[in-house]
Amino acid sequence: MRLNAYLARAGIASRRGSDDLIKEGRVKVNEELGQLNTYIHTGDRVEVDGEPVAAQSLVYVLLYKPWATVTTARDPRGRRTVVELVSAVPERIVPVGRLDADTTGALLLTNDGPLAHRLAHPRYGVEKVYEADVEGEPDDAALRRLAAGLELDDGLTAPAEVRRLAPSKIELTLHEGRKHQVKRMCAAVGHPVVRLHRSRYAGLTLEGLEPGRWRELEPSEVNRLSLRPEPPPR
Repeated sequence: MRLNAYLARAGIASRRGSDDLIKEGRVKVNEELGQLNTYIHTGDRVEVDGEPVAAQSLVYVLLYKPWATVTTARDPRGRRTVVELVSAVPERIVPVGRLDADTTGALLLTNDGPLAHRLAHPRYGVEKVYEADVEGEPDDAALRRLAAGLELDDGLTAPAEVRRLAPSKIELTLHEGRKHQVKRMCAAVGHPVVRLHRSRYAGLTLEGLEPGRWRELEPSEVNRLSLRPEPPPR
């Protein structure tokens, strides 16, 4: 494991913050100054400012993100953050991807950096299911456009699964992670989003959870996420 990832796992700082600590000469590995390209192996002794540190256990938390909560560790505007909602977890965990402040639903937080990268990276096509209350009543033609793919300002969206839940409510299953994607797609077909909820993420549902509550993943769920197949070569 690279030194900055080890420090992040230990809850010392983010990877970028850990790089700064290493550059400042505050990190030692086996009594030698750590370098940005230093790798940590079993039995190595790591110190920050002379104090020994150890990597934390891996933790995986599913949160039912409530409305008006920002997906970040800290907010300069003083808004409630998702990390504050899971403050009972002693390990330093961070959200995988983002949900807008006004979007509710399934959000994964973890300190497993490699898995978080795989889940958040668009090329792995992780499934995300959204329920959108929209203005007006989308007709079949609008649903077909959403399903086939739309030309947005950052390119054509990939095909999606779309179904009507109510006259003004639709469900979209996406395998992309573009910024504000559902909102932009719905606006493009003339039905702006009024309320947005992510009901499922990477096969994880919110069953048994209330807004603002969370649970740790079962070992079988972690194993299923970890064994996600590699994307096909491009």
